[in-house]
Amino acid sequence: MKVLVDATALPPDRGGVGRYVDQVVGEFSALGVEPVIACQDRDAAHFATVPGATVVPAGRFAQARPLRLAWEQSGLPVLVRRTGCEVLFSPHYTTALPATVARVVTLHDATFFSDPDVHHRGKRWFFQAWTRTSLRVARVAVVPSAATRDELVTRAGADPRRLIVARHGVDHDRFRPPLESAVAELSSRLGVQPRRYVAFLGTLEPRKNVPALIRGWTAAVAGRSDPPALVLAGGAGWDDAVEAAVAAVPDPLRVIRTGYLDAADLPALLGGSAVVAYPSLGEGFGLPVLEAMACGAAVLTTRRLALPEVGGDAVAYTEPDEHAIATELAALLDDAPRRATLAIAARQRAATFTWRQSAEAHVRAFEQALR
Repeated sequence: MKVLVDATALPPDRGGVGRYVDQVVGEFSALGVEPVIACQDRDAAHFATVPGATVVPAGRFAQARPLRLAWEQSGLPVLVRRTGCEVLFSPHYTTALPATVARVVTLHDATFFSDPDVHHRGKRWFFQAWTRTSLRVARVAVVPSAATRDELVTRAGADPRRLIVARHGVDHDRFRPPLESAVAELSSRLGVQPRRYVAFLGTLEPRKNVPALIRGWTAAVAGRSDPPALVLAGGAGWDDAVEAAVAAVPDPLRVIRTGYLDAADLPALLGGSAVVAYPSLGEGFGLPVLEAMACGAAVLTTRRLALPEVGGDAVAYTEPDEHAIATELAALLDDAPRRATLAIAARQRAATFTWRQSAEAHVRAFEQALR
C-alpha cells in the first residue's frame, strides 16, 4: 500500500503532534505501507531516515501557514497523482479537498467543541470548521482516544463507523527512568534539588490550567521548611493569566520556567521530579502524562476527557480547581510510599502503549478507506 503522508504542518520542534507523526510513520514500512512523505524543506533530512520512505520537500510554499494551506489544496493533489499513492494521510485536521484518492485524517481532540472558551476565537473557528469538513470528506478519521471519538459523535455529528481509535504510544527507548547522573545534571542546570520539585510539561495555554496549578502548588507547599519548587516546562503559549499567577507567588517559593526543553532532557525532568502535575481541563489524549508514566514519575492529573484512558489506576487524580489541586498535591508530597507505588504502576501501564500498536490501527484505517 502506497500512502502519501502530508507532514507539512509539523512545527520545527517535536512536540506532541511532531512526535506522533515521527513515531507512527516510522512503523509503516514494517507493516507493508510504503510512505511518501511531503514535508517542509527543513524536515527532509529528518524524514530521509524513515525506513522505506520517499521524501518530497514542499519548498517555500509550505513555510508560512497561508501558503501551506493554499499548497495543500493545489499542490498536494498534484503530488498524489504524480506519486501514484492510493491513500492520502493528513495527520493534522486539514486535508486536500480536490484529492480524488481515499483520504484519512487525524483529529487529535474535540475540545474546540467541548471547551471552546479555552481557545482563541480564530483558532476555535478554524478547527471547528475543518473538523466538520474532514469528517465529511475523509473516508476515515483517526482519533487518539475513545473519549475523542465519543465527543466527535456527540458534538460534531461524526459517524462512529468512520472513526478509528489509535492510541498514542511512547518511545520506550527514550522515555524511561533516567540515570541519577542525568537527573543531577538537569537539576543543577535548573537550580533545583533532585526529586524535590513538582514538574509540569506542556504549552502554557488556557486548557492546561496552569494558573490553578500555580495557586494550588502555592497552597500545598507554603509553610514547609524545604518547599519544593514548581518547574514549568514548555512553550510560552497564550495564557495571559500565567504571568499574574507567577507574580503572586510569595517568597521563598520558587517557580522556574524553562521554556521549550530539548526532548533529550525530558526523561530527567519527569523522572527526576517528586510529582508531575498535569491538571488539564481536557485532552484528546494526554501524551505528557504517558511519557511521565514511562519515566517512572508519580503523576497527578484530572479525569477530564481522555486522561483516565491514559492514566488508569496508575496515577493520582484531582479536580481541576486550585483547592482540590492543593489538597491532592499536598497529600502526594507527604506520602513517599504512595508515590513509589504509583511510579511502579505507571511504568507497568505505560509499557502497554506502543507506537507499533498505534501504527497498526492506522493501517486498519487505510484499509477501511480503500474499501
